[in-house]
Amino acid sequence: MANIEYMSQEGYDKLVAELHQLESVELPQVREAIAEARDKGDLSENFEYHAAKREQAKLLSRIRFKQRVLEFARVIDTSRLDSDSVGLLSKVEMTNLNNNMHMTYTIVNPHEANLREGKISIKSPIGQALLNKKAGDVVEVRVPAGMMKLRIESIQL
Repeated sequence: MANIEYMSQEGYDKLVAELHQLESVELPQVREAIAEARDKGDLSENFEYHAAKREQAKLLSRIRFKQRVLEFARVIDTSRLDSDSVGLLSKVEMTNLNNNMHMTYTIVNPHEANLREGKISIKSPIGQALLNKKAGDVVEVRVPAGMMKLRIESIQL
């Protein structure tokens, strides 16, 4: 059996919208470009045709990937989540004890991770280290910059 991907309703809806955009807007544009290039004659030396075919192959690959993710996606019922320990969709407030900086991250599915939005992957080193920990716990995490020592201040859903 393939891996089930648990995600938020927001993440699921965003993925559905991306797939719809690829299938209904971008793919027809690429197919139109292929048809136009094909009408220009000799395909063996037609750069536009080959570029459009490559673009179509990349697009079809992205579409298949997103379809596969959605096939195994399960939206998490947030009412059944526990806010006592860190898990998927937990909003974790913590302090980096190395420099006393405060930070807040939401632990999400890798497909939803976006550092600018304060969303880190459950599969990232920090996400893995925080998993199942409780408020007040101190965790050490190996990150590319070295070791981080984090104290969990609070956990919310």
